[in-house]
Amino acid sequence: MIRFFSKISLSIFAFEVIITLFSVVAYPSEQDSTLHYPLKIPVKQEWSFSGLFGKWDQGQLQRGFKIYVEVCGACHSLDLVSYRNLEQLGYSEAQVKEFASEYTVVDGPNDDGEMFDRSAQPSDFFSSPYENKKAAISSNNGALPPDMSLLAKARAPSRGGLSFILDLFTIYAEHGPDYIYSLLTGYQDAPEGTNIDENLYYNPYYIGGDALAMAPPLYDQLISYDDGMPETVDQYAKDISAFLMWTAEPGLAARKQRGFVVILFLMTFAGLVYYTKKRIWSNVVHC
Repeated sequence: MIRFFSKISLSIFAFEVIITLFSVVAYPSEQDSTLHYPLKIPVKQEWSFSGLFGKWDQGQLQRGFKIYVEVCGACHSLDLVSYRNLEQLGYSEAQVKEFASEYTVVDGPNDDGEMFDRSAQPSDFFSSPYENKKAAISSNNGALPPDMSLLAKARAPSRGGLSFILDLFTIYAEHGPDYIYSLLTGYQDAPEGTNIDENLYYNPYYIGGDALAMAPPLYDQLISYDDGMPETVDQYAKDISAFLMWTAEPGLAARKQRGFVVILFLMTFAGLVYYTKKRIWSNVVHC
């Protein structure tokens, strides 16, 4: 049995090598006459939630949430995530209530027909850092910071070539976190001969062009971790990418668990149907 699965693993590895070669050939490069973005394929990472048996790393999600609060939340909203959803990350009801109370939301109208401010409650959605879109654009060099709720699903560029076939067989659907990680770690000086507008930053992993208005948001020792994990840009990028995958699909791990049970049931049911068919029709003479 071990030898059988080893052969399967080797076959998948060989297939992945072939697909990667096709991807390198088929994916447009920065030297092409017509540029296609992103200029570089997002770097594939190992995620705890990938694959058939994927599950959340709760410690990583909490670290990613900390990064959002201390860094990303200054510009980006989480309009589709409520404070009480944080209980899924291991926080207690009291912790969530205390965290929500630090923010203010607009409610109403009251009995006088006026809107009013109040402290947020666990049932409220995350407060936006800006009063409106125009205020957000004005504060960010004319660019609107995207809402991060579904960012890991909305920003999921293909690895190019025929890699989608491999992803189909390996159940790989983590292109979004790969992209976010690559973008956050991919800032670099523009190549010679590349003209970048003022107040823009070169990044070959950006899906909207070769430069973006967001300055590099992460640097080493920016945020303190209490669990001993490395306080590096690489680790920060992985943690926030995992957190944003959770905000985009918080039920992902549960869905995979249910899917495995369903597949097991269908396989068992198919075996019983086949056995029943053989048992009933084995003694019947066929003309």
